[in-house]
Amino acid sequence: MDASVSASATASQNPEKTYKVVPILVAFLISGFIGLFSETALNIAISDLIQIFNTNAATIQWLTTGYLLTLGILVPVSGLLLQWFTTRQLFITSLCLSIVGTFIAAIAPSFEVLMVARVFQAMGTALLLPLMFNTILLIFPAEKRGAAMGMIGLVIMFAPAVGPTISGLVLENLTWHWIFWLSLPFLVIGLIAGILYMENVTEVTKPKIDILSVILSTLGFGGVVFGFSSAGEGEGGWSSPKVIAFIIIGAVSLILFSIRQLKMEKPMINLRAFRYPMFTLAVILVFICMMVMLSSMLLLPLYLQGGLVLTAFAAGLILLPGGVLNGLLSPVMGRLFDKYGPKWLVIPGLVIVAIDLWLFSGLTTTSTTGFIIALHILLMIGISMVMMPAQTNGLNQLPKEYYPDGTAIMNTLQQVSGAIGTAIGVSIMSAGQHDYLSKVDNPQDPAHIPAALTAGIQDGFLFALGAAIIALIIAFFIKRVKVDY
Repeated sequence: MDASVSASATASQNPEKTYKVVPILVAFLISGFIGLFSETALNIAISDLIQIFNTNAATIQWLTTGYLLTLGILVPVSGLLLQWFTTRQLFITSLCLSIVGTFIAAIAPSFEVLMVARVFQAMGTALLLPLMFNTILLIFPAEKRGAAMGMIGLVIMFAPAVGPTISGLVLENLTWHWIFWLSLPFLVIGLIAGILYMENVTEVTKPKIDILSVILSTLGFGGVVFGFSSAGEGEGGWSSPKVIAFIIIGAVSLILFSIRQLKMEKPMINLRAFRYPMFTLAVILVFICMMVMLSSMLLLPLYLQGGLVLTAFAAGLILLPGGVLNGLLSPVMGRLFDKYGPKWLVIPGLVIVAIDLWLFSGLTTTSTTGFIIALHILLMIGISMVMMPAQTNGLNQLPKEYYPDGTAIMNTLQQVSGAIGTAIGVSIMSAGQHDYLSKVDNPQDPAHIPAALTAGIQDGFLFALGAAIIALIIAFFIKRVKVDY
């Protein structure tokens, strides 16, 4: 990778400008890794936190729901923020928010304080992710974006994968606070690297802020994320008045938001990006892949701990090889994309994912850990062949002025897909459990719990299989984008 790249393919307002891309990329990689690591590292401590804070699962779930809700509200606004503030200002602000949130979490004496910390962390991540994608698109020419996006993919996939395993190891020897104490020095290093090396790569145009668009966006994305997340918590499920109300409010607000954006000369998020077919196709593929991946990441640990009765640390170790390999393959897939284009990666990748999910739907209480590790590795390989190639190909088709909007759309819908995928996965799994227990002689017998959970997990993977098949059909329409600038 070159140490600097001419900006003739990037910042048109200053064609002679060159960027030290390696230090900029390293600053993003360090910061992004810790931000995403912290997101999943806390998941494995949930059971301990319920006891420590003397609360219940529905309440503790807010540590995840609140994080997703904050992302769902702030990420759509990121396209506007990218045009109002410089790259350095946004990067430093995002790192400061993450550092403050991580420090508060490390010393948190109560659930309420930890909840505040999670909101600060989510605010930092909400600023960082769109900024990272937008900057990479601007400082790398089109022929090298696949490799650069692959490095970003390594962070996005690797960090959440190692989070549960490392936190499981921490919890065996230290308190849960150390999950955050370990993260804090790396965030400070990322901040220092950003202060020293981060450069301004975008032009600050300060477009007019449409307050109504911000309100509709907040109600829309926030309502959908909150509604689906609440359905997955198990409090009344999909029939809960709270769930129905928030999903309806969110859906209506999104419709009004979309209509308003298409009528505005300078919208908050330029939905005209969907006029570019490969971008639209990429959004759909990434949306489905995130649903499949995040629902699987939820179902598998539940199966390993409830169906096979393994410890949290053992479950984390079983899922580690696939997650690590997925991260390591992202740069490889990026380089293959640069050379061969998306079709010969995306279609075979989705075939692998579909076959793998079909095999996952046949898991039993006697399935071996070796078999599960092999299936998880194949699933992660398939997803790595789809995510970054499809995403990069779609963003490549957009004109430069659409980059902030394209990255905002991509990152927002990834958060929404995560909430939808996990909520539907949990609901289907719960329905499968209840159906199994309704057919046994003594549903109260604890001996039936592993088999009932496994039956629900099988149904959850069938849902993921259906989504993967839809993605595979769509993938046959993908074409390589020719970039002339």
